[in-house]
This record gives sequence, structure tokens and C-alpha cells, in this order.
Amino acid sequence: MQEVIQELQAHIQDVRVQESLAEHTTWKIGGPADIFMLVHHAEELQAAVRILRQHGIPWTLIGRGSNTLVSDRGIRGAVIKLGTEFENLVFEDEIVRVGGAYSFIKLSVMAGKQGLTGLEYAGGIPGTVGGAVYMNAGAHGSDVSRILQSAEVLLETGERVTYSAEDLAFSYRHSLLQRVPGIVIEAVFKLEYGDRKEIAASMASYKDRRLRTQPLQMACAGSVFRNPEGHYAAKLIEDAGLKGTRCGGAEVSRQHANFIVNTGNATAIDVLTLIERIKATIAAQYGVELETEVLMVGER
Repeated sequence: MQEVIQELQAHIQDVRVQESLAEHTTWKIGGPADIFMLVHHAEELQAAVRILRQHGIPWTLIGRGSNTLVSDRGIRGAVIKLGTEFENLVFEDEIVRVGGAYSFIKLSVMAGKQGLTGLEYAGGIPGTVGGAVYMNAGAHGSDVSRILQSAEVLLETGERVTYSAEDLAFSYRHSLLQRVPGIVIEAVFKLEYGDRKEIAASMASYKDRRLRTQPLQMACAGSVFRNPEGHYAAKLIEDAGLKGTRCGGAEVSRQHANFIVNTGNATAIDVLTLIERIKATIAAQYGVELETEVLMVGER
């Protein structure tokens, strides 16, 4: 492993060993990564993927760490995080080119300031643009698939390809990238000009609703469960009387039932145990099988 680390350090400026991933997730949970790399430009990223592939070392991409539960044992192999050079943003009339590491919430705000409509729903979705493409992130009846034109992706082989929205085979909280691993370098969105006052009003309304209904002041990872067909996960969990249910330091939010919060010292095991308890209760009471929306990564 030391040989690999030295080779990576020869091509990548920021390579760390046994980096705590709790510092890189919004849940503030997670053990160490064998190798952690903050890559600052495409050449470093390609070098990292090429070297890891040559040595047969698996890699995991972490964006802003939302929607992710890292195991207490951490992640074996390498963890890659995109640096500031992947936060480019360019407006070309109704076309928006944005780097994979750019904040999805900030993109929504910046588009609104340009008088562009189509991204208002993203104002409450934490994480990066790349993560939003990967998950086909959505809210308020819209999602990435409705506005994405194309995405430039670095594949495991080190090849850079451009996928159209059709290529990415979007469905509810799903894209091709969940089957064919790749890293979103840049996304291109097609928006439309709208009324700035209406856009601002919509975003203000969504923001007010988030502040009233979501536990944003606590360590959490966004919605834990996907909405089952014909149901809302939060309503099922609340109706089952599970708000406030705790397992160790993990608690079902008293503010929003589809959020699990870290009350201060939660472990990944606490969260997983609570998730299984919720799933079992909902299955028993309503005959509905809940599926997690958060990504669970690392050594079990």
C-alpha cells in the first residue's frame, strides 16, 4: 500500500492516510479511509483513477457527504473528493455549465439571480451537482432528468465520456451511474428565462417550508427513505408513532419523520439499527417495504 501511496503523491497534491470520514459527511459519522485524496483538476483525477486501477484498488467518491452513511470501520481502498477546480459555473443564455463539485443549492440560487427557472426545487437539496445527477435528485414534483442536457463523466477506465440525459436512463432517484460507476466532471442544464419575482417567491416559499419542517440545525443526511409508490415515507413513519424513536445516538427526527438525526454521538450501527426497526415496523403495520435513499458505503 505504501508504494501506491507514494505513486499517488507523485501525481496528486493532497493525499492523506487514515483520514476520518466523519469530517466529510453531514451525519458526522464514519471511520477512516485507507487513502483519501482531494483532487484539484481533471488531470489529477485521471491520474488517481488510472493508478488505482493498475493496482486493483477500489475507490469511492464522496461529495459534500450528504445522503451518505459511512460505516464505523471506514472505507477500504481509496476515497476521492473533488476540489475547487471542479466548482466552475458558466451561464450561456439558457444553458448552464457547472462543475460536478458545485453546490446544488448554490446553483439553484445563482440560476434564480440570472432570471432562469427550472432549478427552484433544488434550493433544499444538499450535496453536489455530481451527486444530484447520480441520484436524479428531485423535490416538489421535479428532478434532474427534466433539465439535464448532458454530463461529462470520467469512467473507471479513466476514459472521459459525455452522456446525454437519455443515455443516463433516469428514473425515480436512479441513473445509469448507479450501475456503471463514473465521476461527474461537469453537467450541462437547459433552463428557461422566467419572471425573477416569481422565481424568488417560489424559492423563498420552499426555503421557509424547509426551515419549518426539516431538522437542518442538526447533523443529518436528508431523507432516509424513498417514497414508496402511492405513499409518503414520512407520513407512514409518523403515523406509526416512530417520531422520537432512538437507538444509541441516532433518533427519528421529531420535526420530520423521514430524517434520522445524530444527537451527538451516533454511530453508523446506531443509524442502521434504527433504519431496520423503522422498516420492520412499517412492513408489519402497513405491508409496505421501505427502501433507503441514503447510500451506505464502507466496510461492514
